[in-house]
Amino acid sequence: MSFTNGGNDAGRNRTITSIPLSEVDTTANASVGDLVRDAAEQMSTLVRAEVELAKAEVTGEIKKGLQGSVFFIGALTVLLFSSFFFFFFLAELLDVWLYRWAAFLIVFALMIVVVAVLALLGYRKVRKLRAPEKTIESLKETRTVLPHGFGSHADDPAAKPTA
Repeated sequence: MSFTNGGNDAGRNRTITSIPLSEVDTTANASVGDLVRDAAEQMSTLVRAEVELAKAEVTGEIKKGLQGSVFFIGALTVLLFSSFFFFFFLAELLDVWLYRWAAFLIVFALMIVVVAVLALLGYRKVRKLRAPEKTIESLKETRTVLPHGFGSHADDPAAKPTA
């Protein structure tokens, strides 16, 4: 269990458990202010510990996901290289009934159609992307709440272009 020096006053050397697992042993002469400060420090420490725990759990899960995705990338790579052999097989199969050049031309045309359909589907998905409107609105609201000129360069004469 870790200990921290609590409070901002350098004259006192108090120690508070980082995450209280039992009731805090308070002395009879502790003031209400000391108790409130101790409670606030312990609550802050507890929140920080919870955030660290969540960060550690999420980091572990992300590492597992990345390791799994490496196998998927490897599988997709092998599938991509195998597709060459599939299309070559398809052309040779059509060669049984057609001229060789016609069989390869049909396979090539089939591949172009597949590329066009996939590109069209991708374009339709990308076209639906929109700006993060909620974030933009939130930033506009934050700008109205902040003091005038804080973080804003619009009214700064040095920021205005000179012609």
